[in-house]
Amino acid sequence: MSNRKWIGAALGLALCSTALASCSVKNDASGGQTSEAGQAAVNWTNDTEKQLREAIAGAPANGLKPDLFLKGGESGAALTDAALKYASALANGYADPTQLHEVYTIPHPMVDVRAGLQQAIQKGDVKGWLASLVPQTDEYKALSQAHIHYLRLASQSESQTVAEGAAIKPGSSDPRVAQIAAALRSLGYLSPQSQAASYSPDMVAAVKKLQGEFGFKQDGIIGGNTLYALNAGPAWRARQLAVAMERLRWLPRNPPGTRIDVNTAGSVLDYYRDGQSVDHRKVVEGEADKPTPQLQAPIVRLVANPTWTVPKGIGVKELGDKSQSWLQENGYVLKGDQWIQQSGPKNSLGLVKFDMDDKEAIYLHDTPAKALFGMDDRHRSHGCVRVENAMQFATMLAQQEGVLDQFQQATQKQDETFIKLPNPIPVRLLYETAFWDGANVQFRQDVYGWDDNVAKALGLAPGRPVKIQQPESSDEIAP
Repeated sequence: MSNRKWIGAALGLALCSTALASCSVKNDASGGQTSEAGQAAVNWTNDTEKQLREAIAGAPANGLKPDLFLKGGESGAALTDAALKYASALANGYADPTQLHEVYTIPHPMVDVRAGLQQAIQKGDVKGWLASLVPQTDEYKALSQAHIHYLRLASQSESQTVAEGAAIKPGSSDPRVAQIAAALRSLGYLSPQSQAASYSPDMVAAVKKLQGEFGFKQDGIIGGNTLYALNAGPAWRARQLAVAMERLRWLPRNPPGTRIDVNTAGSVLDYYRDGQSVDHRKVVEGEADKPTPQLQAPIVRLVANPTWTVPKGIGVKELGDKSQSWLQENGYVLKGDQWIQQSGPKNSLGLVKFDMDDKEAIYLHDTPAKALFGMDDRHRSHGCVRVENAMQFATMLAQQEGVLDQFQQATQKQDETFIKLPNPIPVRLLYETAFWDGANVQFRQDVYGWDDNVAKALGLAPGRPVKIQQPESSDEIAP
C-alpha cells in the first residue's frame, strides 16, 4: 500500500526516556509571588508543591513529557507558570490544532485555568484538580492505560524487526519465524518464555489479534501491512496513543448529544442520539493526497436522487477522454463548460446526499461503488464521505426527524428533491489513528501523515510542526 506512515521505534522512545521517571519534590515552601504570565500571587505550600511535582511526573499517563513543564528546580512564579502550562495542556491540549492544520473547524473551547489553580491551592487539592481537567471518558482512560503499557514494553526490550520477504502463511516454515516470535513478544502478544521453530498455531492467533487491532483482514498471513504493523514496535504504538490523547483533549468535554462522528483514519461513522450510540457503519473518505479535513458542520437537508455538478478539474482529468456513448450511458451532460451527472443509480452520489452547511463543500453521500466498503483501506474518495447503506441511514434520520413521509415520497421520484431537516444534525469529521472501540484499543494507519505534526508539537518527533495546508482548489473536493 502506498503512502504508509508507520513510525520507527526510535522516534517513539522520545517519550519513553521520561515516562517511568519521577520528578524530585522540594521540601521548602515557595512564597506567594507573581508569575511571569501575570498570574496573581499563589501561595505554594510544601504539600501543594509536592502534589504538583508528582502530577507532572505522571504526565506520561496523558502522553506528555514532564520536561515540557518542569526542568527540576523551579519555585515561586516559575512553579506557578509550570502549573498553569500543565493545567492548560490537560484542559485544552498542549498544541493548538488551528495552528497545526489550515482547516480545523471543530469547536476548540479554551479553558482559563488561572482561577482553578487558585481554588485548588486554597483547597489543598492540586492533584485532584489537575486530574479533573482531562476528558473523563472511558476512551481516554483506555488510551492512557494502553500508553503506559506500551511505554513499559518499550523500556523492557529492544525493538524487534522482521526482515522483508515473501508472505508467511499459517503452518509454513520460514527462517524469519524467530524474528516474528521476538517481535510478538516485544508487543506483549506472546509470553517472554514462548519459543517457536515454525509458524505455530499460538503465533497465528497472536498475529490475528494484531491484525484485528489494526483493522486488517484476520487471515494470519504475515506480509504487507501486517508486517509493517508488526515492525512498528511498542514505542511507535505509545507515540500514536500520545497523539490520540492530545486530539481528544482538543475536543469539547460536552459534545452535542445528537451528532454524527466520522473517524476518517478508521473509516467508520458513529451516530449518537440524545447521548446514546445508536448506529455504527463503514465509510469511504479522501485519498492520501485528497484528505478529508477535520471539521464540524451540520446536516441541514437530505437530497433524494441528487445530481452531481462535477468540479471542473475533475471533469478535465477524469471525463476528458471518455467517449460520448460512455458519458451518455452514465448520465453526464455538458452545461456550459461544466459536466453535470444526472440523477440515477449510476450517479456518483448514489441515491441520497446528506447536505452539510460548510464552506469546504464537504458532505456525506451514497455511492454506486458498494464494493469499496469491503476493503481494509477505504481512503478512496476526492474528499467527501461515502456512507455504507446510505439509504437505510437516511431513512433512519428522516424517521427520527419527523420527515419520513416527505423523504419516501421524494425517493419515488426521478428528479432531485430536497428535504429540509427540522433540526440540523452536527457532523464531526475527526482523525483518530488510535481509538477505543468500546472493548479494545485500536490502531489505524496514518494515511494523511498528520500524526507527525502533532508528535512534533509534543516533542515526540524531531523538527518543528508546520501548518498542514489543505488542497486549495475546490476541484479536489468532490465524491
